[in-house]
Amino acid sequence: MTVSRRPAATWSLAALTALAPVSWGTTYAVTTEFLPPGRPLFTALARALPAGLLLLALARVLPKGAWWWKAAVLGALNIGAFFPLLFLSAYRLPGGMAAVVGSVGPLFVMGLSAPLLGQRPTGRALLTGVVAAFGVSLVVLRAAGALDGVGVAAALASTASMSTGTVLAKRWGRPAGVGPLALTGWQLTTGGLLIAPLALLAEGPPPALDARALGGYAYLALANTALAYWLWFRGIGRLSATRVTFLGPLSPLTAAVVGWAVLGQALTPVQLVGMALAFGATLAGQLGAARPAAAPQPFSSTERNTRKDSMDLTGSVLRR
Repeated sequence: MTVSRRPAATWSLAALTALAPVSWGTTYAVTTEFLPPGRPLFTALARALPAGLLLLALARVLPKGAWWWKAAVLGALNIGAFFPLLFLSAYRLPGGMAAVVGSVGPLFVMGLSAPLLGQRPTGRALLTGVVAAFGVSLVVLRAAGALDGVGVAAALASTASMSTGTVLAKRWGRPAGVGPLALTGWQLTTGGLLIAPLALLAEGPPPALDARALGGYAYLALANTALAYWLWFRGIGRLSATRVTFLGPLSPLTAAVVGWAVLGQALTPVQLVGMALAFGATLAGQLGAARPAAAPQPFSSTERNTRKDSMDLTGSVLRR
């Protein structure tokens, strides 16, 4: 299946969608340099809930029918579980090391796309995913010291959660007349509400915040979350699975560049090679295509209605 878009328009949309992982690549630097330490749940809450409420106020649309539970599931996977696990890994792992696990996200998504979206990845796409993960590993695995087991487990779980949410978001699509702004607001708000009681029970009342921390949280909530996730979910609805998932490695590459340019971290020749491999895989992923699964058996008109979104999905499949 192919996306019925002009090449120039498709590449422009991919470039706009890419701004989301580029923004997420700054999360590690902001977390370690601006925010109070040891508060991953509060940080996740401060990032998700204000952004979700803002988007809800702008969209002025609430879920209806089955979309109440679908929005809750997507919010739990993409936000409620993903954010706390992401910040836990960021607090416990040095530098951008957590990003190396996230770089296997495209492989996770391709694996889930076969049973849930009816698309089998091509050999080229799988090879590109491996090259991207290898390139990212060369960039971020230069930090000295033993890996923190809890941090690595949190990074792996966050990647699995986000990948599952990505595939389900593509499978379910959006309700008629509902745009990505509302869908993003539903998920951020639901995820934030799920995080709130956990943050209070595990970490207690919010910490005292100075101007530096307030600025960091404002950036995470507005640019890094509200705007970035709107761009991301917009891209999910309009681009193919292969194109969107291979934008993910831009996040750790951005983290490495920010570490070099802002935090004064050196980049070795091996890291530069890794960056070239990961970026090249990202570009190659924009040209890949998933292979449709075997033709399904005929189904009734009722089944046809319930699967209508899935047929649209395979034409514009997936996200991060």
